[in-house]
Amino acid sequence: MRLLTSLSALFAFALAATPNDNWPAFRGPTADGVSTSQNVATTWGEKQNVRWKTAIHGKGWSSPVVLGDQVWVTTADELGGAKGGDSTKTAGRDNPVQKVTFFAVCLDRKTGTALMDLPLATEEKPAFCHPFNSYASPTPAVERGRVYAHFGSHGTWCVDTSTGEKVWERRDLKCNHFRGPASSPIVFGDKLILIFDGSDQQYVIALNKANGETIWKTDRNIKYPNLRPNDDGDTKKAYATAAVLEIDGKKQLVCPSAECTMAYDPADGKELWRLSHGGMNGSARAVFGHGLMYLTSGHTGKLLAVKQGVGGAVPKSDVKWEMGKNVPSRPSLLLVGDLLFMVSDGGFASCVDARTGKVHWSERLDGEFSASPVLAGGNVYFCNQIGKTFVVAAKDKYEPVSENRLDGGFMASPAVAGDTLFLRTRTHLYAIGK
Repeated sequence: MRLLTSLSALFAFALAATPNDNWPAFRGPTADGVSTSQNVATTWGEKQNVRWKTAIHGKGWSSPVVLGDQVWVTTADELGGAKGGDSTKTAGRDNPVQKVTFFAVCLDRKTGTALMDLPLATEEKPAFCHPFNSYASPTPAVERGRVYAHFGSHGTWCVDTSTGEKVWERRDLKCNHFRGPASSPIVFGDKLILIFDGSDQQYVIALNKANGETIWKTDRNIKYPNLRPNDDGDTKKAYATAAVLEIDGKKQLVCPSAECTMAYDPADGKELWRLSHGGMNGSARAVFGHGLMYLTSGHTGKLLAVKQGVGGAVPKSDVKWEMGKNVPSRPSLLLVGDLLFMVSDGGFASCVDARTGKVHWSERLDGEFSASPVLAGGNVYFCNQIGKTFVVAAKDKYEPVSENRLDGGFMASPAVAGDTLFLRTRTHLYAIGK
């Protein structure tokens, strides 16, 4: 019995020590930005530790996903409109793109060679997308034989990863994103789950991933107590990606939105609970640990640690702690053991005690941030909008490891697969490795 116990413990340790060789969706295989890979580079530049660099045409802020020998990204070619991607470039809603073509792009993982560059559809006079955003901001999801390319209300496609042929498409799922799409799809069992939080309507939908047919659709039914007079829906929109929580063997689909975060039964879409926290434009994905859910409220700038296992309307007593300083609205959170790491849109990186909310450290980094941090090799990687990546030890004391620069800025979040760091700038995709 002692031998079996020892072997079981050794096997469990071996599994934990095995690096993540794939990064199949937004925030990776565990949906939280954590990689177990240890031999990832911490220093690089245009002429250092770059295994390959490949230009990506068009404009897209989706993160790369990796499975086997393939790396996938989405992008969009725009005709007309304004170029952008940083907070200094803005445009009014009277400056629309005239035409946009949506693409799924596949690269060879080892060489960066473009294997497939698939035009999925062209849309005339598409809905407005703010130049800070892109029509291809949602990160695709990939599994064996299939990649799911999602562009919000502009369309969702399932593509065969060996042939590049379209398996199915949905162009009928609509909402007014107001400033463009960003919520990413997730694969759960036999379902592809999407969130549509527009200025006009808000709903969550599960599609049959085999044929694209609707399995269930649930309206959010959110009451917005702080609507401005003559509100145009700006305060109703959100961009978050769903995450799955398991409590007592039961799955919960946690879906942040403007004003509220709700959880649904992934089997049928029935609402399980909701937490009212205020806020708008929420895009950070929820993370879980220590019997708590960690959520942000978007532009009201609150971080909340909420008791897991809630049902119905969540009482204030289930919010175990909250903070309102240097909290991100765009980048997602990163939970590493007892430590919660985050970077605000304005560039303050922080480490917080996940159990109590005590701030261990908070440091001003350079620039503004949209990309979510990732963990690899005991370090946290923070990528900013001007092309810098700050590597910081995942510790409760601030310990900078390196600062690196590439041409072009980061809107997409990093991916880690094996010992390779995949970084997408506004113009190129890089494979970084020792």
